[in-house]
Amino acid sequence: MTLDDLTQRLRDFAAARDWEPFHTPKNLTMALSGEVGELISLFQWLTPEEAANWRADPAREFNVHDEIADVMLYLVRLADVLGIDLLEAANAKVDRNEKRFPPLAR
Repeated sequence: MTLDDLTQRLRDFAAARDWEPFHTPKNLTMALSGEVGELISLFQWLTPEEAANWRADPAREFNVHDEIADVMLYLVRLADVLGIDLLEAANAKVDRNEKRFPPLAR
């Protein structure tokens, strides 16, 4: 599946439920923020060692996968509603970061 396929699947999902009126930039941004908060909560009180071994707990592993998916789905939907090509935007940002943060001299 490509990012375009996923975008279309999310459009179809929203349309089939008549959710488009609710998928405003404000609402999608707030939902995205909430999902990021849920992802944060899975790691919030862990030690660095526990966080590095997050897969050791099957429930945590499932929940991390689930919340990462929620974050991605809301981000893809938001970008679609805003008319932003995610891959283009991400590559442009990496290009800018490569200029802002040159590699370390070794």
